[in-house]
Amino acid sequence: MLASHANVSVLEQFAEYASSDAMVCNPLIPTRRIRAVLFDVDGTLYRQRPLRLLMAAELSTLFFTQPLRAPAIWRALSAYRTSQETLRGREDAGAARQLELAASRARMTTEEVAAIVDEWMIERPLKYLERCRAHGVVELLDFLEARRIKLGILSDYPAAKKLDALGIARYFSLVLCGGDPDVAAFKPSPRGFLAACARWQFDPADVLYVGDRVDADAAGAAAASMPAVIVTSGRLQKWTGALAVSSLERLRDVLDDNNSR
Repeated sequence: MLASHANVSVLEQFAEYASSDAMVCNPLIPTRRIRAVLFDVDGTLYRQRPLRLLMAAELSTLFFTQPLRAPAIWRALSAYRTSQETLRGREDAGAARQLELAASRARMTTEEVAAIVDEWMIERPLKYLERCRAHGVVELLDFLEARRIKLGILSDYPAAKKLDALGIARYFSLVLCGGDPDVAAFKPSPRGFLAACARWQFDPADVLYVGDRVDADAAGAAAASMPAVIVTSGRLQKWTGALAVSSLERLRDVLDDNNSR
């Protein structure tokens, strides 16, 4: 009798999971279901343009508030950003290598560059993030969570504080960045995508990546054999193999349409 009840319970759970309400079709591979969605952060979960304008205004005040230190701050931030693009896709990339290269270019120590980056690229922008949150992000995450889709993050930069500031940290069971030991590479290296799949024990084809850059997000997902959606106001070249959507609100509609078929 106990075994019979146990079997009924298992069957009921399976039936509930297999219902259309609990599953979402993959818009790029219609024959497969999405088991997890992996998100980029910068430019995807929040709008970069208004944030950059707010931070540019704050940086411009350095000329008056810290006139002697301002050139070093601007030089370090510029060197750090360009160093990431130089290292993108290389196997010797990662947070430590980026700092070393930026310090060399800025003619500063790695400690000096790290302190400036932490202040101006990590801490100071946090207060602006919630007002720059992408339209429709909470509704999309609620939609996926209700269908038992696992949610994760793969970003080139540390993301935990940003997710807290955006007010959406609770949705994500997995948060990875390019500086993590099992990643140690920037997109489009497939290492972060595959690390997420290994943590979840999912096939890459059952995970959907959502980002905003073709050269980093779509290319990295493709290298890992993972379908990708790019949030963009423009069109994608057909060779990318990714789906273009205009917003996260539109992505939710696309997933809901596929789910109802």
